[in-house]
Amino acid sequence: MNNYPKIAVLLSTYNGEKFLSEQLDSLLEQTYSNLIIVIRDDDSCDGTNLIIDDYSTRYKGKIHRIHRDKNNLGASASFSYLIEYTLREKKRLGLTSAYLMFCDQDDIWFPEKVAIQVKEMLTAERRIPTHPILIHSDLHVVSATNQLIAESFIKYQGLEINRNDFANIIISNLVTGCTALINEELAKNAIPIPKKAIMHDWWLALFASATGEVIFLKTPLVYYRQHGLNTIGAKKFKKAPTSARSLWQRLLNTEPNQHLFEVAAQAREFQKIYGAKLKLRENICLLVSTFMSVNIGPLQRLIYRIARTL
Repeated sequence: MNNYPKIAVLLSTYNGEKFLSEQLDSLLEQTYSNLIIVIRDDDSCDGTNLIIDDYSTRYKGKIHRIHRDKNNLGASASFSYLIEYTLREKKRLGLTSAYLMFCDQDDIWFPEKVAIQVKEMLTAERRIPTHPILIHSDLHVVSATNQLIAESFIKYQGLEINRNDFANIIISNLVTGCTALINEELAKNAIPIPKKAIMHDWWLALFASATGEVIFLKTPLVYYRQHGLNTIGAKKFKKAPTSARSLWQRLLNTEPNQHLFEVAAQAREFQKIYGAKLKLRENICLLVSTFMSVNIGPLQRLIYRIARTL
């Protein structure tokens, strides 16, 4: 295992005292031992920092805590900070190349998660060297008490994982951050993650799908804990009703979807930063998605449907 690269697991915490110890234990029990856990706390006001201090003391050399800065950045910006910090401090952290994994504070990783994903990453890099690569997986959904809710997070959410291309990732995030492993080529080119990015994992998936490759592993590698304090949370997919009445109700609904405003803003930001480096088709997909900022519900939904066909 020592011949394999050292991996940095990036963990952003915020008021996570309830489940943090279980998450940290699952990282420390990985079959792949050549890793370092880099932790940034986002100004917690519960016992989270006491737990981090305890683990940092007991596992020196395995856990690297970033100096507490009393700034609450939010999840996406906190992970962006972690990426930039790890790239900057790569040598001090003992990394020859920056392979980064993202970790939430309330899940549990399968013991073989890191080993499986590193093997897939090295195989992919031999096939497409110097390309940005993101590898992610399915998850089990469990309750706060670790009772199984769903065998597959992807099916539970109704995610169309077969549409794992750039055009679809613009309008629908298929990557769950806590399952992701990225290489340095992706990390250094996709930062800084802008404020208009909806979440760090979505932004990274956009860049990887546009310029490199996104690889999905069907095997669940994380127990995704569903509870009342999730930042995002898993929502069970419910198929929209198809009766004539429900169709008319949707057609007559003039209210725009607030989430699609955010998607449009993110697409516009991505095109502004990277548009000059993208192919014509990718720019067209981004441009169409920016029109979802229209403030007329039926027209916004029509543009969304057009975007899905690209």
